[in-house]
Amino acid sequence: MPTSPAQAPTVPAHVLPHRTPAQLLAVARHGLAEAARTRPDGLRYAAAHLAALRAAAALLAARARPAPGRRNRITSVWVLLSTVAPELDEWAGYFAAGASKRAAAEAGIPRVVSAREADDLLRAAEEFVAVVEAALGRQPALDGLHRPLRLGGSDATPRPGAAAA
Repeated sequence: MPTSPAQAPTVPAHVLPHRTPAQLLAVARHGLAEAARTRPDGLRYAAAHLAALRAAAALLAARARPAPGRRNRITSVWVLLSTVAPELDEWAGYFAAGASKRAAAEAGIPRVVSAREADDLLRAAEEFVAVVEAALGRQPALDGLHRPLRLGGSDATPRPGAAAA
């Protein structure tokens, strides 16, 4: 992990989040709780995926620094995450692979994901958020969901679903 801002990886300034890492992690935890309460499989999948996306954004907000550049290219948060936090490359690939299903689920396409896929993604998103919290030096929520929301204040790394060795 970079030790000074001069060593931090750069990303186009327009893709950096406008919230603090702590705010983004709080929103990610809230999204996980919402996903856990959501019954329709597609909506549960989408909410869990968005929670993971917000956790990835928190890591970008904490580790990357803006680089001057033009807005001529769309860049996935998952691609940026692999650049900024190479140790999370497998996580980035896992969630990038589910982005089209999330978009389809959000669009209301029926039966785009099964109950098992939604539950699996929710579990993976819970683990990923905890990994990001640990990477940022925050105490992960022990129960995975019931962390209080605090949208201010100050402010991780195995493979998706893998047990620590």
